[in-house]
Formats: sequence, C-alpha cells, structure tokens
Amino acid sequence: METIASQQNPRLKAVRRLRGKRVREREGTFVAEGEDLVAAAARAGREPLAGFRVAGSGLGGAGFLDVAPEALASVSVLGSGSRVLAVYEQRWGVPEGPLCVYLHGVGDPGNVGTILRSARAFGASCVALGPGCADPHAPKAVRASMGAIFEVPLARAESIAELPGERIALVADAGEPLRGPGGGGESPVTLLVGAEREGLPAEVVQACERSARIPIAAESLNAAMAATVALYEMTRDGSLRGEL
Repeated sequence: METIASQQNPRLKAVRRLRGKRVREREGTFVAEGEDLVAAAARAGREPLAGFRVAGSGLGGAGFLDVAPEALASVSVLGSGSRVLAVYEQRWGVPEGPLCVYLHGVGDPGNVGTILRSARAFGASCVALGPGCADPHAPKAVRASMGAIFEVPLARAESIAELPGERIALVADAGEPLRGPGGGGESPVTLLVGAEREGLPAEVVQACERSARIPIAAESLNAAMAATVALYEMTRDGSLRGEL
C-alpha cells in the first residue's frame, strides 16, 4: 500500500478541516487521536469512516492508511503528534432515563468530556446538551472523555420539558443536600448541571421538580467535579445505573 507523504494530500486536508466546529456539525463527523481512543472505539464497535497511521506502525488494523510521520503530524492537534487517528460518525439520540445528565451552558470542552467520562463510570443512560454547551466532539472534549464519547449516548435538548423523569437542579447554595434516589429508584431522573461560573439560570431551576446542593466546605466545585460527585451519590445504591 502506498504511503501518503504530502501534507497537502486531500484526505489529510479533509481531516484538518474537522478542527472547525462548523465543519464537524455540517459533516456530522469528528476525529479521535491516539492509540487509546482508537482502541476504545473498536471496543465499542464503532467503525471509522477513515483511518490514518504512521507508516510501518501497524496500528488501527485493516483499512487504515499509512502516512509519513511528518504528514500525519501536520493534522494532529497533540503537541507531540500522534501515531494513529481516525474519523468517526457523530451519533445523537433523544434524552432518556433511567439517569440522564443535562448540561446547560457548560462551555469548557474539557469539562464536557470529563462529564462524559464520569457518566460512563457511573452508568448514566445519556448526557443531554442544552444551550451554550461546548461541542462534545471538539478535540479537547474527545480526549478528556477517555473513550466515553463512543459509549455514552448523546442527546440535544432545547427545552427542559424534553428531559425525562424527575428533574433535579444542581445548585451551589440552595436546596437540600443531594442524596441518592432511595425507594428503589423506579422512576427516571435527570440531573441538571449548569455553567462553570453562573450555574443554572433561574428559569431552568424553577422548571425543575426540586433543587439540591453538594455540601462542601469551599465555595464551589467546577462543573465536571460537581457532576462527578453528584453521579456517585445518585448511583451508589445501584438502582439508577444504566447498561452501558
């Protein structure tokens, strides 16, 4: 198989364009870089639309194209470059229980990716993104997800009314201390997490059945840490864990 040597190769240029959010949205695809992410996609049964690897590395399996190291580095967003990367289809569904995590205005892609990772760890059934959220398919979010981008169902939600079950707003300074569902957790629950600084808008909190806070000694936690602690509390009796 011929090795791609030119940085101006059309297939590499197409990968480079996927750094842009508008291009990712228009094409419905994204890039995963590195051996761990490509392996995570394979474990999840996700087939790449295109795959590229350093010539002679043997990474990625059949169908991956060999690329000269300098040419592959030209499309990498990692400071040290990457030996393998692949393009995958974005997948979106609808918000669903038993445990949905809803993000509103979480603008840091690293936080969005970390929340996906936590959602996978605690068996959440989906992560729904509302207005103002960072793209979960941005390179920083994909890396922070540590492969959860391929396993946790993603959804978009324009209205709080779309969210399943009892809606619990996570707030910093109001509501009762957050506790697990209790009572067997027979009904679905949506946990709502707000922006890093502002938290959830008042109208979103008011639209929820209840609000809750994480009792801490400091002023606040960032969005990803708060979501992780809340997911632990909501799933520690096992009743709301999904089948991811």
